[in-house]
Amino acid sequence: MPLNHGNKFYCQLLLDPSRYRLAEKLAQKESKKVTAYLRELVYAGLAMRSEDYAKAEQEDLKLWEESVQRRVQGRMRSRRKGKVSETDA
Repeated sequence: MPLNHGNKFYCQLLLDPSRYRLAEKLAQKESKKVTAYLRELVYAGLAMRSEDYAKAEQEDLKLWEESVQRRVQGRMRSRRKGKVSETDA
């Protein structure tokens, strides 16, 4: 069962050693972390296999934009109350 992590889900993925090392090598060639590289592969695989991928991607983008907006509003409220200095932002 995946765990919630903010607006994302945390799940574990077990890979066999040789294929993990292959992913590690490919990620390194692209100057990426292995987890970011594997996430991109998963998303690309989902996009190839589902007609609903574009809709899901748009929904996730909307959630991200809402999250950013809430953080900006929270910082603005904190500044008005004097809790955040200009150098903290």
